[in-house]
Amino acid sequence: MFWGNAPTSRAPGRIYTDQELYQRELDTLFYKGHWCYVGLECEIPKAGDFKRTKIGERSVVMVRERGRPGQPDQIHVLENRCAHRGVAFVRERSGNARSFVCPYHQWTYKLNGDLVGLTFRQGVDAVDACGEKIKQGGMPEDFQLCDHGLTKLKVARRGGVVFASFDHEVEPFEEYLGADVLAYFDRIFHKPLKLLGINRQRIPANWKLMQENIKDPYHPGLLHTWFVTFGLWRADQNSQMIMDTHHRHAVMVSRRNEVSSNIAANVTSFRENMKLHDDRVLDVVPEAWWKLNCPVQKAEITPTVTMMTLFPSLIIQQQVNSLSTRHIQPVSEGVFDFVWTHFGFEDDAEEMTRRRLRQSNLFGPAGFVSADDGEVIEFVQQAYRANEEARTVSEMDGQEVKNTDHNVTETLIRGMYAYWRKTLSI
Repeated sequence: MFWGNAPTSRAPGRIYTDQELYQRELDTLFYKGHWCYVGLECEIPKAGDFKRTKIGERSVVMVRERGRPGQPDQIHVLENRCAHRGVAFVRERSGNARSFVCPYHQWTYKLNGDLVGLTFRQGVDAVDACGEKIKQGGMPEDFQLCDHGLTKLKVARRGGVVFASFDHEVEPFEEYLGADVLAYFDRIFHKPLKLLGINRQRIPANWKLMQENIKDPYHPGLLHTWFVTFGLWRADQNSQMIMDTHHRHAVMVSRRNEVSSNIAANVTSFRENMKLHDDRVLDVVPEAWWKLNCPVQKAEITPTVTMMTLFPSLIIQQQVNSLSTRHIQPVSEGVFDFVWTHFGFEDDAEEMTRRRLRQSNLFGPAGFVSADDGEVIEFVQQAYRANEEARTVSEMDGQEVKNTDHNVTETLIRGMYAYWRKTLSI
């Protein structure tokens, strides 16, 4: 219906604009069979702390509950929908609570989602016209609190990161990522985290376009003046493109050039005369944890950049000393919210924290680099909305899907759509 006989490298514009297909994506990719990012444990450091976020279009709440004596705290993820009439009971983005109370009829839930009480459950004492005491209202005798709790999601916690799934039969998180991608995940999330800040933006484009953008190592050295001018990402850098066995997740791995390159001179976005008024934004200090025994190369490497895409909803970024997660939250077939969470480590010195914050100015809604991405994928959406029958040509480096040892390729995009087509039977 959508793809026809064209190769996976030739995506039809309709996949970015079709409402019925978009609903299938939500049901199949966000609400079933997949782990979706929820947040960082350091965002809810104390018992009772909660954060409201989204999986697909569904509102969910991540909350910390104090553990029993001698036991660690529990982190729950609950659908933000009262079991009574469906009201979203949490309206704040974050806060602290002893329980959750629906504002509509005051149904009250424990932090683990269990229903513990509701007003007028036993009815109201009244007097009838004859002066006799009577009971008015109340729930049926067979009504049980335990049958009417909140929807509880399955939760996976690793390295201070929280994922959840509406599907309690989803495969274990470690198997979901696969060994090769998991090694890069653990490389970053190897010790307690510290929250540095959050940015949000709304981008008028289909959610898949942001996954494509971060699976596209071909564009950064062309689109981004900042990258190519100051040498943070160029086409001749030592790079690897690594996927899991299903080709749904990927890591773009690269190392900043130690010497100057002439390749930038042929790139129109290069600005030879562009200088920094404050060069501390490029004050890069290598960190010991950057080194990794790469499971694919079977050798020790020291990347300065790793851009991880965990399908369907998360991007994890290390760009020199800057660290962040980027959460994709679909709003409609042509709009998504993009939430950046910048972080460091608990044991960072103040100087390193300030360095991470300075470098984070490259990213976010108004970042020196990332502002380009938000704008250009909006242009893509506009083009395919105008002509749904037009197709992409994601064939840099051929039509194959395979790991590569360079960044002039679109193999990761082809891999994602091979998985997407198989999962949606398209």
